[in-house]
Amino acid sequence: MNMRNEKAIGIFIVAAGIFILLGKLGVFGFIGRHFWPLLILLPGIALHALYYARISPAWSLFPAGMLTVYGILFGITNTWGGGLMSSLWPALLLGIAIGLLEYGLAERHRPEFVLPAALAIGALSIVLFGFTLLHTGIIYVLAVLLILGGIWLLLGRGRPRRGW
Repeated sequence: MNMRNEKAIGIFIVAAGIFILLGKLGVFGFIGRHFWPLLILLPGIALHALYYARISPAWSLFPAGMLTVYGILFGITNTWGGGLMSSLWPALLLGIAIGLLEYGLAERHRPEFVLPAALAIGALSIVLFGFTLLHTGIIYVLAVLLILGGIWLLLGRGRPRRGW
């Protein structure tokens, strides 16, 4: 063996040892637990970049929009707890709507069903977000706003002034 091959084998052995040591210390488990949403987000961003660099076709914006929304959604739930998914699940529909919308706006020969489908799915997602928010603490905020609005009207603040 020549000196060059021995150095290459030495570097490989050192790298393997470091890799095993980091694995035993839990570094890869930590990275996997905390940064896995990037495996969804980064391909979405990459597909957007490929389209805007004029390398990929317009239909690639459909999975790009979905992957980007899902990556952000899973990043939020991974950071602040999976329990948020009980309130944020309509974002799964929103991802489809955004993907369809991006594709529909970018395609030269727009299929006639894409934009109406995107708007309908997006509207459904927003309505479902409203329903899920009503089951959380936002209902208390809504109740207080209604009470304050009613008091404001009862005190005559809502009436137009006379004499103008």
